[in-house]
This record gives sequence, structure tokens and C-alpha cells, in this order.
Amino acid sequence: MALKDAKAGTRNEAGIAAVLGILKQSFGERFQTGQSFREQHAHTTTYIPPQLPDGVLFAESAEDVKAAVNACATHKVPVIGFGVGTSLEGQVNAANGGISIDFSRMNRVLEVNPEDLDCTVEPGVTREALNIHLRDTGLFFPIDPGANASIGGMASTRASGTNAVRYGTMKDNVLAVTAVTANGEEIRTARRARKSSAGYDLTRLFVGAEGTLGILTSVTLRLQAIPQKIAGGACAFPSIKAACDAVIMTIQMGIPVARIELLDTVQMRACNAYSKLSYAESPTLFLEFHGTDETVPLQSAAFAEIAAECGGGEFLWTANAEERTKLWKARHDAYWAARALAPGLAALSTDVCVPISRLADCVSETQADIEEHGLLGPIVGHAGDGNFHVLLLFDDKSTEGVAVAEAFVQRLNRRALAMDGTCTGEHGVGQGKMAFLEQELGGAVDLMRQVKQALDPDDIFNPGKIFHHG
Repeated sequence: MALKDAKAGTRNEAGIAAVLGILKQSFGERFQTGQSFREQHAHTTTYIPPQLPDGVLFAESAEDVKAAVNACATHKVPVIGFGVGTSLEGQVNAANGGISIDFSRMNRVLEVNPEDLDCTVEPGVTREALNIHLRDTGLFFPIDPGANASIGGMASTRASGTNAVRYGTMKDNVLAVTAVTANGEEIRTARRARKSSAGYDLTRLFVGAEGTLGILTSVTLRLQAIPQKIAGGACAFPSIKAACDAVIMTIQMGIPVARIELLDTVQMRACNAYSKLSYAESPTLFLEFHGTDETVPLQSAAFAEIAAECGGGEFLWTANAEERTKLWKARHDAYWAARALAPGLAALSTDVCVPISRLADCVSETQADIEEHGLLGPIVGHAGDGNFHVLLLFDDKSTEGVAVAEAFVQRLNRRALAMDGTCTGEHGVGQGKMAFLEQELGGAVDLMRQVKQALDPDDIFNPGKIFHHG
């Protein structure tokens, strides 16, 4: 992308002033316009600068959301949903000003249906809070991005996590949403039936739309049974190619691995230092298996044979909950571990995804790019589905540092697209990858614009994200 793609658009000053007055009168202290509140609701982990909303509404119900959307629609003022604020590509920035709707108070689990393995939650519920709520049911929600993100935000960015290879991404685990549309109406996209051929798949339309088509007010999720037995472990390899070969063989042999994560040498060094571990500092796979007392040892043994065939070290697995937690906490802390390598530098987390047959090529070429340009960028990836992240550390205080980071991201995305991959596997497009979306999908983006025009003709929902309207 170019920074110009993220520049502020045209502000509707008269409309904004009118909406500020309406919401202040309607919501009192639940509507804030102070500088600190505005700053808390506009940020990004890229080189894109924060773009502040003009006010923040702490919504407590769908009726609050409808009232805010109606006011914004009447005066053609932007409205942006805000969950926890962990999105990575500028999704919560207010490019044209407007109103941020904070969902931290819409954090209720509305319904759990254990027999049907589903639940319905408000958008502000976080993934960790949901799993705590579900603990006594024997069920869990599997999608686990590194951050403790809100369910609404995860649905909006079509997020995934370390166990997508087994349980899929948000698009596979959202059964229905309710959303407030531009005319202020609240619609439900589907019932709870596990399959339906009734009309357009509106659920999939809203999941991944990044809040550009409407504001989510509830999400119905598919749940999973907590496995009888869980085992995990790590295995070091002599090269990225050897590790990726092991991943491909594991997937092709149909071993039902629940997690298979790739960490390069630099990331392993960072994790060892940050999490006080003592793993080999070479390309490494972190794995987890879910099943029964009988199947998990068989799965682990099958992978150990594959690892040995690919030149890997000994695969030592454990079912001990404390050891597994330590392993996966280190993986989820990879971002912070990488930052600790150079505390004075900014960190940019960017992702691409390629067919797994091209993962070794893409990661290896990216490593060579990093070394050639003298950069520091640990790599960690969801190897089972070809998705990986570069945690690029750069000087965001200098024009040259920002230019170097931007150029690297451009090369990374061109590389992934050349391998028939995508510019983002799970972070979303936001402001950061609009140019790459055009390169990836070409004329299909024009069809997206037509959908946006039909559902949001005045471009009030999160403008300046995914693509430029009109």
C-alpha cells in the first residue's frame, strides 16, 4: 500500500456537529468527546497514523446502536464499530472522522445451546471470556487469534488462529449475525440450523466486511466439544524447507493435527528469551493433537515418523496441561517476544497466505529479503494452512524507516500474489492493504463496490477501509 491510501477523506463538519449534539443529549455520560477517549479508539500497529473519531458511544444494547446509526445516517456521518481495538490494519481508524461505537458494555453471552453446540453472544464478548463462560458445559470456542479479541471484531475481520487447520476460521464458525443496516433496521442473516439453502448467504457477506456494510449486534457461533485428551510438543528442523515438508506430509496423510505452527530461527530466539524457554534456536514446529486416550498417541507417533523422515529432531510430546499451556503461551506471546528484540523500534505485524505447497518458497524468499535489506523481522506462521506473519521491527520516527517498512510490505505481498496466494490470511484489508486487494482480485473489487453502494449508499459504515467507495 501507499500511505496516501490511508489519508483522511472529506469531513462532513456540519453533520458531525449535529450528531455530536444528538448523541450527547440522548446518552449523556455514555457519549464522550474528550481527547483521551478519542485517542483510545483510533490506532494501528502499522505505519498508518491514528485517525481519531469525533466522539465515542459506549453502547449497551442494540437499541443504542440503532439510535446512533439512525442519527449518523440522517446526517451522513461515519460510524465505526470498536471491540477491543486489536485489529492490525487500521480497521478502527476514523478516516473521515465520525462516531466510534464501543462494544465493551455489550459483553453478554445471550444464549448457549449445549445440545446444538452453538451459542449467541453480543459483539463485545472476548474469546477468553466466552470460553470461561463455557467451561462447565464441556464445550469451547476454538478460534484463537494472538490477542484476546472481541467476537464482533473477529467476525468483522474474518479472523482465525493457531487451530484453524483443525477447526477453520471465523467464516466456518459463525452461523448467523444480527446487524444494524444503513436504514436503521436490525436484520438477522440466518437461523441456527446447521445448513440452509435458503437465499443468499448473508452471514458470509457480513463476516469479513470489516464493518463496512453494517454494525453487528450479535453473533451466533459454532462450538466444539472439549477433547478427551490433548497433547502438544515442539520439533526442531534444520531448515524452513524441512519443516514445511513435514507440514505438507502431515496434512496429506490426513493426520488430524489441531495446531501446527512454524517459528523461524529468529522467532525461536525471541521466544526463548522472552518466555524463558530452552528450545533449539532453529526452524521449529509447535504442534497439538486433540482426540482420545487411544488416538492422540497414535497421531503423535505418526508425526514423529514424518519429522524424522524430513530431518527433524526428536519430537517429544506431552499431555501435561501445565507444559502445554507454557508452550502455547509462548506462541501467543510471539509478538511481544519479537518486540523485545529491539525495544526502541516500532513493530509491524503483517500477514500473507499461500497454498501450502508454496509455503517453504514464500517463507525462504522472505527471509532472504529480510537479510538482504538488513532488516529484523521474525517469522511465525499457521503452517497447516499456508498463512504466516512477519513481525517487522523498524524506525517509525524517520521517513527512511517508514519507507523501508512500506517497501518490504509491498515486496512481501507481491511475492504471495505471484504464488497464487492472498495479501491477508486473517488480519483483513483495512487501510493497509487496499492496493493489494485490487492486485489480487481485480474486477471483483468493482463488484464489492456495487454491494457496498447497494447496502450503504452514503458510505457511513467504516469508510476508507477495504477499498475506496465510488
